[in-house]
Amino acid sequence: MQLHLAAHNILDQLKSVVADLTDADYVNPASSLNGATMGQHVRHTLEFFLCLEEGLPGRVINYDNRNHDYVIESDRYVALATISRIVEFLREHTQDLPLTLEVGYHRHSPEPLEIATNFNRELAYNIEHAVHHMAIMKIGLREVAPYINLTPEFGVAVSTLRYRESVEVGH
Repeated sequence: MQLHLAAHNILDQLKSVVADLTDADYVNPASSLNGATMGQHVRHTLEFFLCLEEGLPGRVINYDNRNHDYVIESDRYVALATISRIVEFLREHTQDLPLTLEVGYHRHSPEPLEIATNFNRELAYNIEHAVHHMAIMKIGLREVAPYINLTPEFGVAVSTLRYRESVEVGH
């Protein structure tokens, strides 16, 4: 249950930021992110969750075969609907299941590696991946949307938050 709560928390944080952005700022390239937009980072983050959802019926997950859906990265309302869809998927799928992760780490090899994994491990990976991209987004948000009030948790791993709390208590 802790894993699902963490995923919901991360998605809620992301939803809040997407909801607070203007349409223009959602697609505004940030020079601090080499021209990437908030929408591109949101799309990339969400597509990993979507790969988990789409691969679940066949029990094969492949993050390399993402859709790169331009609509998610260009329309924040579609992004918000996608977040809601992912939250609903996670509400419906709480059971850990064995899965196979297909991944290609050699650029010139058409054959993917097949790695035994499970739903919970992939959900944990999606959470860590989302936090990582949210940390990157935080840099871009300061540039393109300084009016966004980020929570102290946005883009910060729980282990880091715990450490910071322990340091504050210790002083």
